[in-house]
Amino acid sequence: MVRSQPLRLVAPTAAQDYLAHYRRDGYAIVRTFFSADEIAGIAEATDQLYAEGLNHRRSFRHGNLFYNVASGADGEPLVRMVQWPSYHQPLLNRVRLDERIAEVLEPLVGGNLKQIINQVHWKAPGSLGDFAWHQDSKSRRPSSAFRNLAASYVQTGLAIDPQTPESGCLRFIPGSHQRGDLQMDCSTHSLGTAMKDSALDAVGLSASDAIDLLLEPGDLAIWSPYLVHGSGTNRSEHKRRFYINGYVRAEDCDRGEWAFRNGRPAPFGPRPALIHYEELRERPGPYYI
Repeated sequence: MVRSQPLRLVAPTAAQDYLAHYRRDGYAIVRTFFSADEIAGIAEATDQLYAEGLNHRRSFRHGNLFYNVASGADGEPLVRMVQWPSYHQPLLNRVRLDERIAEVLEPLVGGNLKQIINQVHWKAPGSLGDFAWHQDSKSRRPSSAFRNLAASYVQTGLAIDPQTPESGCLRFIPGSHQRGDLQMDCSTHSLGTAMKDSALDAVGLSASDAIDLLLEPGDLAIWSPYLVHGSGTNRSEHKRRFYINGYVRAEDCDRGEWAFRNGRPAPFGPRPALIHYEELRERPGPYYI
């Protein structure tokens, strides 16, 4: 059975419903968070990134900036993801620092926030862009650098294209965040691996409880690092772009780029911060992988 439980936050008076929904189910949706004109500009910026990735033709790293480029069915390059494009893409940088995001997050994690996720995902029609069932908490490494993860970290995802079952939208297991770290199998990378019911069965969950995260361009989803989720293949006729930014309460995180101080945007410092790329100082690049 597939259920859809979207939340529409249309006015400040809806804030309590929004917070209650997030705390109960582990996710919430803010509808029409960015206007159609804003999304058109964001889409153009992501197209620029995609063209850059195609020019590289294979995976490329320069510090925290990383282009994940695979080979498509026709042997031509296929850009699946770019991490930290905001170092050089000014519009995407402004989006991650938009004060409207800070306002949404403040009741949950406060106004002093670092950022440890900044990435754009593409799913080309027919390509294997699946994400296996997982919890984002598995990527918060080393664990010693992240404290009070359940209450200090929120993931956000901005829909640039329609997110539907046909286009490979996210699927959530509502309420699964309440069980904390489920120690799900991390022996394979989630990206490029299909969702399997057996992964849920192994931790006492059921695929019958999954919902599709249905989003229109401009909608913003937020979810807990412990919420179990995944996504399938894009079987639509259009690409599916998703802009993901993850924020963490600064006092509970030893890594990441500052995003907001007292709810106000914090620009990049003089050199990139240590996030997940452990060889940032010793081997900053650029180099191909």
